[in-house]
Amino acid sequence: MRPLSVSTPKPPGSIRPSLAIIRSIQVVSALALGLLVPPAAGADRTPKPPGSIRPSLANIRSTQVISALAQRRSPVTDVVQKVGPAVVFIGTEQVVDRRMRGSPLEELLLGDGRRPRRQTVQSLGSGVIIDPSGTIVTNDHVIRGASAVHVVLADGRQIEAEVVGADAQNDLAVLRVQSKTPLPAAKLGTSSDLMIGETVVAIGSPFGLTKTVTSGVLSAVGRSFKANDQLYIDFLQTDAAINPGNSGGPLMNVDGEVIGINTAIFSGAQGIGFAIPVDKVRRIVEELKSFGKVRPAWVGINAMDLTAPIAQKLGWERSDGVVVESVDAGSPAAAAAIRPGDVVAELGGTPVRDTDELQARLRGYPARAAIPLVLWRDGHRVEATITATEFPSGRADALAWDRLGLRLAPSRGTLAVSAVRPESQAESFGIDRGDLIVRLNNVALDSLESFREALISARHARSLLLVVRRAGRNYLVTFRL
Repeated sequence: MRPLSVSTPKPPGSIRPSLAIIRSIQVVSALALGLLVPPAAGADRTPKPPGSIRPSLANIRSTQVISALAQRRSPVTDVVQKVGPAVVFIGTEQVVDRRMRGSPLEELLLGDGRRPRRQTVQSLGSGVIIDPSGTIVTNDHVIRGASAVHVVLADGRQIEAEVVGADAQNDLAVLRVQSKTPLPAAKLGTSSDLMIGETVVAIGSPFGLTKTVTSGVLSAVGRSFKANDQLYIDFLQTDAAINPGNSGGPLMNVDGEVIGINTAIFSGAQGIGFAIPVDKVRRIVEELKSFGKVRPAWVGINAMDLTAPIAQKLGWERSDGVVVESVDAGSPAAAAAIRPGDVVAELGGTPVRDTDELQARLRGYPARAAIPLVLWRDGHRVEATITATEFPSGRADALAWDRLGLRLAPSRGTLAVSAVRPESQAESFGIDRGDLIVRLNNVALDSLESFREALISARHARSLLLVVRRAGRNYLVTFRL
C-alpha cells in the first residue's frame, strides 16, 4: 500500500495578499525614486497590458548611469567643460634669412662663404578667448616676429588672426578673429584674493597636443626671479604641468575663472611653472585694445635701495626695501604727496624689496592706471594712491641731456649730435657734434620722436646701448642710467 501524502488545505486566494504586497512595495519604491507620478483625479485607471512596466525599468537604469557619472565628476571636470571651448591653439609662421655654405666661387665673391636663404619657421602656442566677438589673449613671445598667425578653435575651425597689439616687457598680446557666430569666452576672475594651496587647472597645447588639461595647486603668488639678465616679477607659481606650447593658455580656479596666463617654466626643474596674474593681464589687455601698445606711465619717484644705517634711522625693521630719494616736480607722485624719505613698503599689495623690483612693477601699470602704495613715514603706515600719467615726450629731451649728456637734431633720415654736455658720459666717451646716433638698443632711429619713445621705454633700465656712426663706421656705446 502506497503511503498517503497529507497536506493542509489552504483557503482560496490565500497566496494573493503576498503578491499584492509585492506590487505595492514596487509602486511605493518607484514613487520614492520619482519614476512614477500618481494619477490625477479623473485619470484613466484602465488596466495596462503586460510589459507596461518596462519604461520605468529603463528609467531606473538611466538613473543609475547618471548617478555613476555624477560620482565621478569633480571641480576639475566642471572647469574643463565650462572653459575648454574657449581655449585655442595658435600657430605662427616667420620668414627668416639663414646663411648656407656656398660654392668656392660664392665664397670668393661673398667673403664669408655663405649665401642667404629664406626659410619659413613655424611655432606654436595657446590662447584664450575673453570676448564672444573674438578677442584672444596670449603671450607676446608666442607671436613675436610672426608674418602670419592662425588660430584653431575648439570646434576645429582654423581662422587667420589679426594682431591687435603686443607688449614685450609684460609678455602679453591681443589677437582678434572674425566669426559669423558668437564664440565661447572665458571669464576673467581676480588675482587679488588667491589662496596658496588652492586647486588650479591649466589648459593648452603643449608640444602641439591640443586641449591638454593639467591640474595642481597654486604654489606661490608675487613670485619674482632673475633669468637671462632680466628681472621677472609678480608671477603666480603652480605645480600644474606647464610645457612648451602651454604659453598663452589660461590658468583657472575651480570656479572656471581665469586667474592667470601661463608664461614660463623653470628650466631644469619639475612642477615649477609661472603665470601672469589676471589683474595685471586685464590692465595690459585694455591698453593694447585701446592703443595697440602700452603707453609708458610716468610716476615721478626716484628711489634708492635701503641700507642698514638709513633703515635704522627711519625706524624700518626689514632688511630690504626702497626709500624715495626725490620726487619730480609736477609729477603724479608729487600730486599724491609722496615725500623724500618715504619707504615704499608695498606696491599693489605686494612687498617691494629693491629698486629693480619697484621699477619692474611700475612697468605693469599703463598710463591712467591707479597705483596703490603702502608707505612707511615717520614710524607710521601710510596708504597712498598714485594715478600714473603718460610720460611727457618733452621731458625725454631733458632726460637725454641730464642722463646721457646729449642733444640731438634730425639729419638726413637719422639723428645727429647737436650738443654735448660738459662732464657728461657722452663727453667721457669722446662723442662729438656731428656724430650720428642710428640706434637705441634695438630701435632704429629716424626721427626725434622715435628717439624719445625709445628713451622713455628704456629709462628704468640700468643701462642702454647707442649705436654711434662716425665716418661711415659704427661704434657701440653703453650708457649707465
